Amino acid sequence: MAFQIKPDRKETETKSIRFPLELVEKIETAIERNDVSFSSFVIQACEYALDHIDKIE
Repeated sequence: MAFQIKPDRKETETKSIRFPLELVEKIETAIERNDVSFSSFVIQACEYALDHIDKIE
């Protein structure tokens, strides 16, 4: 299954994380066409990675 951006709101906890500037630019380009925040995109990408980690290992 391909990664799909979707709007989603859940209970959250604030974490600080540093991103390489090039990655930030790529994410912002990807989300500008969708009604999704930077944080929501990162959460969804992490969930996708965790759901598919067995296939990678």
